[in-house]
Amino acid sequence: MFATSSRHHRLRLLTGLSAVLVVLVDQASKWWAETSLELFEYHPVIGDLLGWRLVYNPGAAFGMAAEFTWALTILAGIAVIALTVYGFTNRVPSIAIGIAALLGGAISHLGDRLFRDPGFAVGHIVDFIDYSGFFVGNVADIFLVGGAIYLVIASLFQKDPTKTPDEHPEQVNS
Repeated sequence: MFATSSRHHRLRLLTGLSAVLVVLVDQASKWWAETSLELFEYHPVIGDLLGWRLVYNPGAAFGMAAEFTWALTILAGIAVIALTVYGFTNRVPSIAIGIAALLGGAISHLGDRLFRDPGFAVGHIVDFIDYSGFFVGNVADIFLVGGAIYLVIASLFQKDPTKTPDEHPEQVNS
């Protein structure tokens, strides 16, 4: 019993620290973009395929819902709370990786919404990774999409999602 509790505590701690690392990497990359790039100016990294372009996004993906920035802030807050609860109750190490990626990305976006211009709860997201002019994103977006894809794949290969690793001894050693 004690070993299981200790393992669960370590898993929660690792999930939380990993989420904090995602936030730090994302915010550091946004700081770099804001101090190194000119607004809207394209800097090729891989020709026209990938480059740097600083923009401020009031909306969601592809600038959608730009007139509802406050609603996006509320949704980001709900996502952070839900992911925190999920991370706190999760006992499956493979799932913790995806939770940490999603939680870190959601916290970073919520921070942008709350504390960036033009004001509290209506702040714009700093985007700077230009994907062939199709859209411009940031590091948090990479973790959000990657974490979601990872969780789908992990859930497909998990033997019984209702059982913890303690109930699947063959998973602990593999």
